[in-house]
Amino acid sequence: MTSRQHSPALVLSGFLLLLAAMFGVAYAAGAAAGPVAPGMHRGGGGGDSGGSGGGMGDMHGMSRPETGVYAPGTTR
Repeated sequence: MTSRQHSPALVLSGFLLLLAAMFGVAYAAGAAAGPVAPGMHRGGGGGDSGGSGGGMGDMHGMSRPETGVYAPGTTR
């Protein structure tokens, strides 16, 4: 038995078609699932990461004293 040789252009186009199909399915599933947490919404594109309490905000000095884990560079 001999194996058939496929041209590289045919293999590449098949791969790109499969990649596009997988992206489309993943996008549709994400759109159907909705936001991952309550209160999340699309950003306005203003350049700031937080807006009205929806982002991480300023991370300097934030700590989690209940677990004893502190942000790098912070002290008790």
